[in-house]
Amino acid sequence: MGRKTNASKSDPKTAQAGSTIDSRDIARFDALAKEWWDPEGAMRPLHLFTPVRIDYLLRTARHAGLTDKAGRLENREVLDIGCGGGLLAEPIARLGAKLTAIDASEGAITAATAHASQQNLAIDYRQTSSEILAAEKEYQARFDFIYASEVIEHITDRPAFLAAMVKMLKPDGVIAITTINKSLPSLLLAKFAAEYLLRIVPAGTHQFSQFVSPQTLRAECAEAGILIDDITGFAPDLTGGFRMTSVTAVNYGLSGQLG
Repeated sequence: MGRKTNASKSDPKTAQAGSTIDSRDIARFDALAKEWWDPEGAMRPLHLFTPVRIDYLLRTARHAGLTDKAGRLENREVLDIGCGGGLLAEPIARLGAKLTAIDASEGAITAATAHASQQNLAIDYRQTSSEILAAEKEYQARFDFIYASEVIEHITDRPAFLAAMVKMLKPDGVIAITTINKSLPSLLLAKFAAEYLLRIVPAGTHQFSQFVSPQTLRAECAEAGILIDDITGFAPDLTGGFRMTSVTAVNYGLSGQLG
């Protein structure tokens, strides 16, 4: 028997009232909701980036001892923050995780729920913010693994965002974040080239002021009580996708546990 997907929506205005949410970004993603699962549409860069992000998340989970001998996340409580249309949520759910996935965009949650239903995947999708979820007692110290992929460059208050993650993480859980470095290469490539020259990302998707360097994010994580033990770069490969590398000039991921 196939598994059904369920979604819970909070009021859109309430969801956007969370202190870390940038309502301008939510409006942009709402407008692109129908394109989430089109690999040749506006979300094409994320589709190309998804395999290496999954590899990084699984490597993080494995190093934290969260996977079984088969490399699966069976019955692990996992939270996907800023899930969008579910590009990461679906592969993680297929690995047996008990997955909760949240996003402030109503359009993204609608697209994610519809697609997962077609795939018979059980994912608890919710239109809400990390702060609102963290305020609910049932989600405090609940998750074995929390990740936020290509999200933190769209929020307005990183310390509050990190504090919410910490509040929802089990004492022995692990956190992973992937984002864009605040550097000259990222300004030229991830902002100007991607949005205005190559036009592979809709104009206005990113704000350079919200990019963050690995050093700054690591320090902010430490202040929140997260000790980062891995920083890995991502770079384009010859296939048109991405690979893990030591170079963090543009895209990178970091992960760690509570200190």
